[in-house]
Amino acid sequence: MNEKRVALVTGAGRGIGATIARTLAADNTDIAVVDYGEESSAAAALQAIAEAGAAVRYYRCDVSDFSAAKAVADSVAKDFGKIDILVNNAGVTADKLIMRMSEEDWDRVLSINLKGCFNMVKHVTPYMMRKRYGRIVSISSVVGLMGNAGQANYAASKAGIIGLTKTVAKEFGSRGITANAVAPGFIKTAMTDALTEEQKQAMYKMIPLGRLGETQDIADAVKFLVSDAAAYITGVVLKVDGGMYI
Repeated sequence: MNEKRVALVTGAGRGIGATIARTLAADNTDIAVVDYGEESSAAAALQAIAEAGAAVRYYRCDVSDFSAAKAVADSVAKDFGKIDILVNNAGVTADKLIMRMSEEDWDRVLSINLKGCFNMVKHVTPYMMRKRYGRIVSISSVVGLMGNAGQANYAASKAGIIGLTKTVAKEFGSRGITANAVAPGFIKTAMTDALTEEQKQAMYKMIPLGRLGETQDIADAVKFLVSDAAAYITGVVLKVDGGMYI
């Protein structure tokens, strides 16, 4: 598509989401940043997106809230005139062994990570169907494929995203809408920066490439999946994990 696209990116105020938004912005795409925090907390991300050449607007939203998600989708479509791309990136963790995990820990992670994906797909796809064009990419995780002790809620939510993605691909393919998932492995973030060298070395041993991934690695995968080069790819889970899960 030669015309400028519009992408709604959840959890785009920082981290992986911010890098995805900035990368798409540099690729002829205007950006709707959807995040739970105050707009001031996303100031750096918004500036980087604008500097990449995109029109950008911020929308505060708890994606687990069905009505709030609809209101945001409607606002983005009204403000930008359309929604071409949806990137479901918003997510949280509350890691504990099952024996110590509370109902609240379970419900919160599933509500934001998985229900949030459903809510955005539910409310964004009507706008895509009208144009018979859409690209949906949801951020899963390798732990959704392999499981991980202490992350029953997170792993279940990320596995659920994979099942949801495959279903969306089947239900909306005839309308020109593709749906794919990206499954990151260990990605370099502020959290991994805080690990000891011993902890980092233990992680490296699990990864054939021997290093952590960068947020840009995830953003580049998303950029490919929403591009015309991936027009015949749908229902795929693209692992970006340095070979951690083979």
